[in-house]
Parts: sequence; C-alpha cells; structure tokens
Amino acid sequence: MANVNDVKNAVVKTEVKSLEVMIKESAKELGKALPAHLNPERICRIALTCIRLNPKLATCTPSSFLGSLFVLAQLGLEPINGRAYLLPFRNNNTGQTEVQAIIGYKGLSDLFYHHGSSVSLDVHTVYENDDFSFEYGTNASLRHIPTHKARGGVIGYYAVAKLKEGGSVFKYMTYKDCLEHGQKHSKTYDKANKCFYSASPWHNEFDAMAKKTVLIQLSKTLPLSVEIQRVIQADETSRDYRVGIKDMMDIPTKDTWDKSEVETAEVSEVDKKVDDNVSDVISQSQMKRLFAILTENSQSTGFTDKDLKDRLKEKYNLEHTKDIKKSDYDDIVNWCQGIPEGA
Repeated sequence: MANVNDVKNAVVKTEVKSLEVMIKESAKELGKALPAHLNPERICRIALTCIRLNPKLATCTPSSFLGSLFVLAQLGLEPINGRAYLLPFRNNNTGQTEVQAIIGYKGLSDLFYHHGSSVSLDVHTVYENDDFSFEYGTNASLRHIPTHKARGGVIGYYAVAKLKEGGSVFKYMTYKDCLEHGQKHSKTYDKANKCFYSASPWHNEFDAMAKKTVLIQLSKTLPLSVEIQRVIQADETSRDYRVGIKDMMDIPTKDTWDKSEVETAEVSEVDKKVDDNVSDVISQSQMKRLFAILTENSQSTGFTDKDLKDRLKEKYNLEHTKDIKKSDYDDIVNWCQGIPEGA
C-alpha cells in the first residue's frame, strides 16, 4: 500500500507534467511576443527548474504560474540567477495558492542598458570600515574606497548611473532605509511577527533586494526606458494567463495575498499560540532567525552566542532570548549584523 509521501510525490509529478504541456502550448501561442532568446523550449526548461527548486510552485493555480512566468518572459527576464523570482502565495479571496513574479536587481540592471542614454551602471555595498562619503546638491559627489582589512558590518548601498551626455547620477540608502522600504512595501513581510517569510528573497538574499531598492529609487531620477517602466509595474504582482492575450501586462493584477506558502508550512503550533495571545515577545521562528543571522555574520562581527546574551543583559535587562520584545527585535537583528545604532 502506498504511503502518504508516495501519494504526494505522484500528485506533484502529475501536476508538473500537465504544467509542462501547458507551458509548451502557451509559449507557442505567444510566439513573436516573446524575446528572441526565449523560445518555448527554453521557457519550459526554466519553468521546470523553478518547480524542481521549489516544488510548492507545482501546487499553484496553473493560470497564475503561466501568467507570472510569461510576464517575466515578455520583459526579457528569466527567473534564475537572481534576475527574477517566482514565489507561491495564498490568495485571501479565492483560498488558492498563486504565483507572484518578483524582479531581482540583476534583472533591473540588465534592462538599464536598453535605454539609449545609458553608458554604465555600478551598484555597491558599503561597510562601516570603508572610506565612504557623499554629498547631494549643486556639488554632488560620492567617494568610496573599500578597506583591505576587516570591513565590519553593512551600513548602506548605492547605485551610480553614467549617461551618454557625460553626466552621472547616484543614489545612496542606508541599510535601515532599505530594510524599512522592504518592510513597508513587500508582500513577503509578515507584519505580525516582524520578519520576512522564509521563502522571500528579502530573507534569503537581502543584499540583492537592497540593491534593487536603490536602483528603483535611482531610476526615478533618470529618463526611464519603456522596459524599466514595465518592470517596475510588474514587480510583486500576479496575473492569470488567458488564451488569446498577446501582452501579459494587459491583464489586471491580483493583489489580495496572504503569507508565502513555504513559510506557512514551517510555522509551529507554538508560534500560532503566541499569535493568538497577541504576545509582545518574539516567536520561535523569529528566535531561530535571530541565531541564524548571528551565525551568518559571526565571521565579520566576531559576535558569539555569549556576546548576544551579554548584550541582552546589559541593554535590555533580559536573561533569555525568548523574552525579547517584538519592539526591540529589529534593533537586535541589526546588532547581530554589525550595523551601528542609528545607521
């Protein structure tokens, strides 16, 4: 007799097979509306790779999967190598899991060069021990000399665009600026637990999403190409594929979403009880994430579990991490990453 996992695997394989057929048929129908480098066979391979890396995509509505996949394809973006992402989300209105298209900073950078006025684009991370200064205004300038010693924690990000007319424009944002932008605007931020969902690129690739944020803010000061305008419009949206529609951007977006399906499956019963009681202390998932951040940055910060314990005792008068208040969580996360207070 087949066990539960065998049944689940069989269902996923069936869904993947039907999706593969739909992708090939739909890609052929779109035909010339797709960029030359994205033929139906390549789109199909990319789609199946995405499903293999994130099997939850196979359980999403086929129309939303095709819609998000083809929106990216028509923009000339592939959901690989940080250029774009396909993520599963729960739609509150329908109760179904749907796919959302998220643009990556590498994809945004690629499209910058499609504008006739563009010459070069540089995006960099600034660390606290780097030699860095900038000034806006009539004498705008930016100076950045990375140190060859320990660079310390991340304090900000900037993008510089050089134009054919000879001028250059830059935008700088602090780490905190980027974090707050993601918390405010990204649908992948869980406001109740004050953290990004585990499937979110903001959680897994914060630097890339911060650079994307700086690029979008910089683009507001530049003559925008049609491609960039369409990319910004498509970011973090979901559209259902419809037969006969040649331009996927003509299809209205679906905006009512709940948390990422991948994260939903990882929320423990303890976390649910904490949410039900509207506790003011962090959840177990936030606690695990805190220690993960501490470990990820230990090489650059030198901080250990003992240092965190001492920090909690000295500044917050706490004996245990389970007693950390949600209102203090972001500041403690910043400390674990080596980010100076007020940065």
